Amino acid sequence: MKHRYLGNSGLKISEIAYGNWLTHGSQVEADAAKACVRAALDHGISTFDTADVYANTAAESVLGEALVGERRESLEILTKVYWPTGPKGPNDSGLSAKHIRESIDASLVRLRTEYVDLYQAHRFDTETPLEETMQAFADVVRSGKALYIGVSEWTAEQIREGHALAKELGIRLISSQPQYSMIHRVIEGEVVPTCQELGLSQVVWSPIAQGILTGKYQPGQPLPEGSRAAHEEAGQSIAGRVNDDALLTAVQGLRPIAEELDLTMAQLAVAWVLQNENVAAAIIGASRPEQVEENVAASGVVLEPEVMTRIDDVLGEHVASDPAITAKQAPQTRPS
Repeated sequence: MKHRYLGNSGLKISEIAYGNWLTHGSQVEADAAKACVRAALDHGISTFDTADVYANTAAESVLGEALVGERRESLEILTKVYWPTGPKGPNDSGLSAKHIRESIDASLVRLRTEYVDLYQAHRFDTETPLEETMQAFADVVRSGKALYIGVSEWTAEQIREGHALAKELGIRLISSQPQYSMIHRVIEGEVVPTCQELGLSQVVWSPIAQGILTGKYQPGQPLPEGSRAAHEEAGQSIAGRVNDDALLTAVQGLRPIAEELDLTMAQLAVAWVLQNENVAAAIIGASRPEQVEENVAASGVVLEPEVMTRIDDVLGEHVASDPAITAKQAPQTRPS
């Protein structure tokens, strides 16, 4: 397993991280989730990403239990705050000083740790002054409950403003966690150049496009039994894509490229995002240990320029690249 520096910091993380967005506490039973974490550790993954909102806090608890007995110093634990948790009262979401203070304490209890390596703003809070948010994050860092600060799905302008305030407060904003894959490249135009300038790395989610880029979803065919798309709750996030036969047909065109490189389509997809020098890690999820084993094999794979060009040609018009998509998909008011 290769490791990369996270932003302009001394922290190294595994270039393939394990995440439990749609698995632990919801799609996957606890025993299976623990087996996936064990597989991640056995294959060299040291970085684990979660959030308080995943499975309404259950995902953090499952991860914390799965990591009991591991040497804390050998792990990088990342979590996030913003979305509603608990009874969803008026202050149970967002990035207010109150919610951040209460959320970090609750996350640490669930994760069974005294600190997290990276505490991330899960979205931008339009209803809280950014100065208040960054001061609250500074308090978290100074209290020793987090080492570094990151953001998720912020625009380039928001990242720039947050970075400036963090610098004034003497804390390190070192990462951005956006969606990024062969078919979702909206960060390339503005977010990546801004982060390169300011010293932030990307820790990207959905590098396999929630399974779309594995090729298992066939145009005109029923959803595979046991797949994420077939799951009543987890499948909602990709319902549009699995019904897009033109996209699914284009994805099948990646299969010959993967076979020529002796890679699975999932490995090709993960390796593709890791070719971007601003990406510190690709977050993978898994419902079975074998999926972890398959995906970690993408670590260290180098794709030659001609391969990258062929991928572009195959996917063509199915690539989303408009930077404005980040702002369009962001919540306009604090969720409740």
